Amino acid sequence: MRIVSLLPSATEIVCALGFADGLVGRSHECDFPAEVEELPVCTTPWIDPSGSSAQIHAAVEQRLAQAASVYRVDEQLLDALRPTHVVTQVHCEVCAVSLADVRAALRRSGGASPELVVLNASTLEEAFRDIERVGDALGAAERGRRLTSGLRERMGEIAAAGARVDQRPRVLTIEWLAPLMAAGNWIPEMVEMAGGENLRGEPGRHSPWLGAGELSAAAPDVLAVFPCGFSLERTESEASLLRDAPGFAGSPAARSGRVFLADGNQFFNRPGPRLVESLEILAEMFHPELFGFGHRGVSWRPFQPFSPGRS
Repeated sequence: MRIVSLLPSATEIVCALGFADGLVGRSHECDFPAEVEELPVCTTPWIDPSGSSAQIHAAVEQRLAQAASVYRVDEQLLDALRPTHVVTQVHCEVCAVSLADVRAALRRSGGASPELVVLNASTLEEAFRDIERVGDALGAAERGRRLTSGLRERMGEIAAAGARVDQRPRVLTIEWLAPLMAAGNWIPEMVEMAGGENLRGEPGRHSPWLGAGELSAAAPDVLAVFPCGFSLERTESEASLLRDAPGFAGSPAARSGRVFLADGNQFFNRPGPRLVESLEILAEMFHPELFGFGHRGVSWRPFQPFSPGRS
């Protein structure tokens, strides 16, 4: 078995199912577990991922307006790796290489046709089904069911505790900083499970942009910020974009010090096994009196936007 994974969450799923030794190639974003970074890289972005939030957004919009791909597939490498399975996605052309590009690369390679395993999660249930789909494709259906059963159990315990809280903070999640984007897909479900009331973004729907005045109108008690693809440190380096956003300073979250920055690269935006850790992070943010999983200071931190004396 020779597996090429073109999606970070898929790589994590393959490894969690016990097939790390079968991986022969990865995407440029696959970095967990750490040992996968030694694998050949089969994709590269056409844009500069080191740019600012605004620069990345503009570059992506330009590529999409031209009907051009955001990522490139290395066809020669893919052919040389001779994969039996290629795991990719169809959910978002901005997040990872498109299915059309993968199919075109395989068609032009001229080699044997590997089995394409296509993931497309937009809800928690679909994320679990994708895990089981990978297990089925790799001949390990029972492993897939055991893995999802364990994830459901762990998340269910948090949800049960979250359902018993007396006060549920009104939560606005932020998935991009310039322009501001709220988190959709599976995140609204997780906010509710962690004992919060989700303000923007709908389960199973793509993340929505926030228009002028929406942050102010939302008046969130908690702001949870985890830009897609950004580490905690990188999020902190651009947090001034949030601080200067209209409506931020007067929000209940900013006034009460309940603005939290998190690692959106390793967590939240990868619909795989570590959604459990993502839920734990949210629970710690919303209800520190109830939850303490050890993520604070490591995977998330409070944001202190104002210097002493400033309001």
